[in-house]
Amino acid sequence: MRREVFSELVRRRLTAERGRKDKQAPFTVALSYPSGYRVGMSSLGYLQIYRGIQALDGIACERVFLPDDAGSGPLNEQPRSYESLRPLGDFPVIALSVAYELELAGVVQLLEAAGIPARRQERDERHPLVVAGGPLTFSNPLPLAAFVDVVVMGEADTLALDVLRALRDDWGDALGDAGARADALRNLAQMDHVFVPEHHGDELPPIAQCDDALLPAWSPIRTPDTELSDMFLIETERGCSRGCTYCVMRRSTNGGMRVVTAERLLSIIPQDAARVGLVGAAVSDHPQIVDIVRHLVDRKAQVGLSSLRPDRLSDAFVGVLKAAGYKTLTTAMDGISPRVRDVLDRRARDKHLRRAAELCRAHGIPRLKLYLMLGVPGETFDDIDEGVAFVRELSRIIPVALAVAPFCAKRNTPLDGQPFAGIKTVDRHIARLRKGLRGRAEVRATSSRWAWVEYVLAQGGVPEGRALQAAVAAGGRFADYKRAFEAREQKTSRRKLFIVRAAPRDGRRHERWLEPVEAGRADP
Repeated sequence: MRREVFSELVRRRLTAERGRKDKQAPFTVALSYPSGYRVGMSSLGYLQIYRGIQALDGIACERVFLPDDAGSGPLNEQPRSYESLRPLGDFPVIALSVAYELELAGVVQLLEAAGIPARRQERDERHPLVVAGGPLTFSNPLPLAAFVDVVVMGEADTLALDVLRALRDDWGDALGDAGARADALRNLAQMDHVFVPEHHGDELPPIAQCDDALLPAWSPIRTPDTELSDMFLIETERGCSRGCTYCVMRRSTNGGMRVVTAERLLSIIPQDAARVGLVGAAVSDHPQIVDIVRHLVDRKAQVGLSSLRPDRLSDAFVGVLKAAGYKTLTTAMDGISPRVRDVLDRRARDKHLRRAAELCRAHGIPRLKLYLMLGVPGETFDDIDEGVAFVRELSRIIPVALAVAPFCAKRNTPLDGQPFAGIKTVDRHIARLRKGLRGRAEVRATSSRWAWVEYVLAQGGVPEGRALQAAVAAGGRFADYKRAFEAREQKTSRRKLFIVRAAPRDGRRHERWLEPVEAGRADP
């Protein structure tokens, strides 16, 4: 995109924004998102950090995104900020929010297009310091450690601001000074919940938890140019009280579910908000959720909820969702059969999903949409056939659509380390599901190939991050990732790797071979 075209696009988007806080300060960071504007400005976490930075004394931020037309390979243009069109490489600090593994490619694209070496070891005092946080840090940020200097682990509401204050003091006027980079990283490595790969290697600190008094997060900017057009986003709770074995936000994470009262939520939501998004890992588990939605409906607002659990749906709940503007009721089936749902430790039972379909029909909601994972450990064709029979039963009550995603095991979950089912296996299961439901239910599935890439990164470390960089340089196609991961595995298997352990009694060295990372061995 030519600079004049980009400038006009930015001008139009800034004009449409409401709630933006324009600010100048001696220390300005590039608050960056490794996807386009429409995605980044739909991220509540990203907007929460924006709001926090703009409230600080002496610190401001400008927003940088991937171009709308960015492909999967190298970019041909310098990324620039929305606020001043300042080149990304001119900022002293680049602060990134990374949601999940496939966004790592966007991190590489942004840095390299700015003329900044993507690998952190190749940067020096001339280059910005790169700090990252976001949902990925709850699981496995080690592939990200190939590229960033600092990782803020977990809930960054205040911790990210503490890191920026420290950088303002140690780095703000020192860009280019010999030794300043090392001093800044050394100081940050002493902070709790801050991961500095140069100092910590691959030893991750525990994730941070913000003070509950600071909840909820809410979006300071509303704009029509996002995936959630003109929607005011606010979290109803943080965390989850459930124990789903595939989820990093299960009840053991940061104290489980922390509820924000209805009174506080409603006091924050602007009276003129025509569309409100209630966000969280377990929104429908909020004890006052029906009253909250009903109050917003009385304000004449449309309401969207980020997560609906089928066992929480009642006649009153679905009725108020209909009044809130729902045309499709979306909830989670998760596993294709009851046995698979037991593997996932999901409470949803056939009776809950059947009741959801009946409530849709009773309240005039035209369609039921179910989220579903395939390729769960132990899943067989018998499970697929059982699920087909059940969904066909649902389709006789209400039109049904399935949104299918392949299962990817994540770190810090009970299913961590489970193998990827395999691209061919997942595709066979999707094909059997589609065939069984042809003419009875719509089936849309995300790519099993890219799910495999996500899996390798989710279970990997710095070598997988470096392999991703090679794949982006080659064009960012699936074949490029497959070749890069295979080359990484071959290189790793040839290298003599061992762990040295000192026996406490005799002081002798004891060595054992360290096996190559198993993630890349999953049959693609």
